[in-house]
Amino acid sequence: MDASIRPIETDEQVAAAWPVVHQLRPHLDRDALIAAVRRQRSEGYLAAGAYAGEVCVAFAGYRIQQMLAHGRLLYVDDLVSDASARGAGYGRSLMAWLRDAARRAGCATLQLDSGSHRLEAHAFYFRFGLRITSYHFAMRLDTPA
Repeated sequence: MDASIRPIETDEQVAAAWPVVHQLRPHLDRDALIAAVRRQRSEGYLAAGAYAGEVCVAFAGYRIQQMLAHGRLLYVDDLVSDASARGAGYGRSLMAWLRDAARRAGCATLQLDSGSHRLEAHAFYFRFGLRITSYHFAMRLDTPA
């Protein structure tokens, strides 16, 4: 594996990462992804990719946040490796980059949520040293409670 990790900062870079992001967020077409990233940037959203040559093979969307419960943290919104490249170390390289970015930003922790059905992702997170520390609860607001 010969990967470089680079920030994803322009609409063109987001568009080029769409084939990978689409595997995690299939409800977003290329234009919807670009629009969502634009909106989220105003809320501190950042992105980075692992590249094999000029091809994005893994993507991370993340934010630096401050929370009463956790202090300063790097929160990973989105993390995905191209299905055809899984096991090649790109995700591991991107996670190591995120961990180092969190340390450089003075964060106490790196955190993420993962769907309960994503067992392969959970195994990856455990191997990387992440642990389950809480439950995440959610309620759809378009239906009565």
